[in-house]
Amino acid sequence: MGSDSTHARLGGAGAIAIALAAAVSVSACAGQPRARATPPRHALPTRPAAAAPSETSSAPAVGTPGGFRVAERHVTFAEPAHVGAAGQSLGPRTLAIQIRYPLAPRSSGPQRARGGFPLLLFAPGFMQCGGPYSHLLRSWASAGYVLAVVNFPRTDCQVGAQAYEPDLVNQPADMTYVLSRLLALNARPHDPFSGLLNRHEIAAAGQSDGGDTVAALAANTCCTDHRLKAVAVLSGAEWPPMPGRYFVHGAPPMLFAQGTADTINPPWTSVQLYRQDQSQVKYYLDLLGANHLLPYWGTNPVERLVARVTLAFFDRYVLGTARALAAMRRDGNVSGRAALVGGGRLPP
Repeated sequence: MGSDSTHARLGGAGAIAIALAAAVSVSACAGQPRARATPPRHALPTRPAAAAPSETSSAPAVGTPGGFRVAERHVTFAEPAHVGAAGQSLGPRTLAIQIRYPLAPRSSGPQRARGGFPLLLFAPGFMQCGGPYSHLLRSWASAGYVLAVVNFPRTDCQVGAQAYEPDLVNQPADMTYVLSRLLALNARPHDPFSGLLNRHEIAAAGQSDGGDTVAALAANTCCTDHRLKAVAVLSGAEWPPMPGRYFVHGAPPMLFAQGTADTINPPWTSVQLYRQDQSQVKYYLDLLGANHLLPYWGTNPVERLVARVTLAFFDRYVLGTARALAAMRRDGNVSGRAALVGGGRLPP
């Protein structure tokens, strides 16, 4: 098993408007999904990494939906050599994990009484780490979720020209490994994470190539992790080289979010996932006029909407909070901005 150590591979803060403008120049993929080439599909604007302390804490930012203070910790897991999803031999893989977690009040809060906080794994897009998504991630953490951002060894913000997008086929297994390691830390006496997590309340989310990753983790026979109770695919798609088949044995509740003006991940790819999902509990959040990054990077009205809808989705299907469904429908249906459909109904 690998060891965990202080790590600082968080993508640095920068001018969101500049990054969003740069994204417009990225060419869109075309054709049917099985004909999609494996060279970089989601070449998002890159940002330099910024050094970060091993553990910090801060109060919730203005506009976040929760009231918990949020701490951060950086760990590194050394994944042993193993056989990959496509049958190839893989050497050891270094997985840098950025963790945001709520600080429980001195008097045990409701999550503590339940046996720990829910865990939400997050997969960033191609050549990204957690930095650009910081406001969205902090929103979830301040509402009582432990956020673990998995920075993948061959596609994160550190690899530069060596980025290798076909390695996406190995990323679902990376996330499964990280989940197992985090649960092991949770069970280890005297670890800072000891007892922090509720091992029965686990979800995943990912954006762009990270969305492809969690879609496979939830619904592809190659790499399904049945510990997940809910999954949010944010502008993601099926990844054609992924071995196995999608939605053969059902899937946990899934939310597919997609901008209608996205030229990097065309809307039909998210619609395809939504339509292939044969489960009764599935939702499609249509973000009217939004591009590939605006709903998830920085803070803006669309990102705030996505934060509220995804949080209500996780509250309903991870925590079992019945009233969250009404909040999800209310926040997901905003005239001129968003429409939320479910149960197989297609977006307008």
